[in-house]
Order: sequence, then C-alpha cells, then structure tokens
Amino acid sequence: MNKNKLIAGVDEVGRGSWIGPVFSAAVILKKNINKNLLKDSKKIPSEERKKLANYIKKNSIYSVGKASIKEIDKLNILQATLLSMKRAINNLKHKPNIILVDGVHAPKNTSYHFKTIIRGDEKIPAISAASIIAKVARDRYITRLAKNYISYGWHTNFGYGTKKHLGAIYKFGVTNHHRKSFKPMHNILLGKKK
Repeated sequence: MNKNKLIAGVDEVGRGSWIGPVFSAAVILKKNINKNLLKDSKKIPSEERKKLANYIKKNSIYSVGKASIKEIDKLNILQATLLSMKRAINNLKHKPNIILVDGVHAPKNTSYHFKTIIRGDEKIPAISAASIIAKVARDRYITRLAKNYISYGWHTNFGYGTKKHLGAIYKFGVTNHHRKSFKPMHNILLGKKK
C-alpha cells in the first residue's frame, strides 16, 4: 500500500442503548502517534479514556457524526448508524483513500473505498482511536443528560437496558430521549407489559 495513502478508521458507539443519538467517529492518525496506546475503548477505564481521547485529537484528523433519535426510529438502528458514520467521514478535513470500518456493515452510495473488519476496534489502531473518540463524545452527552433523569440511572447505565432502567420506564414513563422503536419502549407505549 502506498505510504501516502490516507487511511481512516471508523467506529460507532451507543447502537444498543435505549436512549439518545448513535455516535460515530472517523479518525486519520498522524504518523507520530503512539499506536501501542490504542485499543478497544470498552477495555479502557473512563478517566484514562478521556485523556487518551485528548491525545488522539492532538495527533489525528478526526470527526464525530451523530444520527438522532428521530432518525433511529424512522430508519432503524443499523441505517441510522451507517448515516452517523457517513456524517463523520464527510466532516473530515481530508478525504481518506480507504476507510476501515469496525464490524460487517459500511455506508453505501458514497465515493469512498471501504473495508469492514470484524473486531476491528481490537486489531486496527485507527479504528481503536475512532472507538475512543466516539465513546468519550457519547459518554459526555449522556452524562449531561443524566443529571435531569436521575431515576433512570443513565449516569451509570448510559441508557442501556438494565433492570433499574426498565423499572424506571414502567414507573416514570418513556421520555423524549428514549428510542421509541426499540422493543421495551415500543411495547410500553402500546400498553404491553413485556
């Protein structure tokens, strides 16, 4: 591969959560970055992840893209995730020659060349970097949101389907921040118990 080719890594965060937008990041690493520091964001403690995100931002070209709750409910979570990826890629200051995407799905109908990599966030430093940037961005968003919804436990579950979260939905209702097309909220809104 030509050394001058720009390679971007792309990953998403929050696909399985019951609340908020889905976030994606696209990252082109600069040559001087220490790739040994980069690994799957889920395997890095929160405070370390924040510091690492700042380090990546200083040593990369990066962008974050989101797809809203409305888009998730209208398109479905997979299509909304791909839309958030496309937005992150399109917002990059430089156009990459190849885009490495974590998982098996990549955005369609673009002029970019994609390669999907299963468990790419563990294998490819640029994808690891994207997972870290996206996770820190989403965690920051949810942490702010959680302050007004303490009963739902979002400050600890980040909107994922825990027992406490489900119990709070039954007790306090479905909020504007919930993805209403997801089964628990969909069923509750239809008046079903499960």
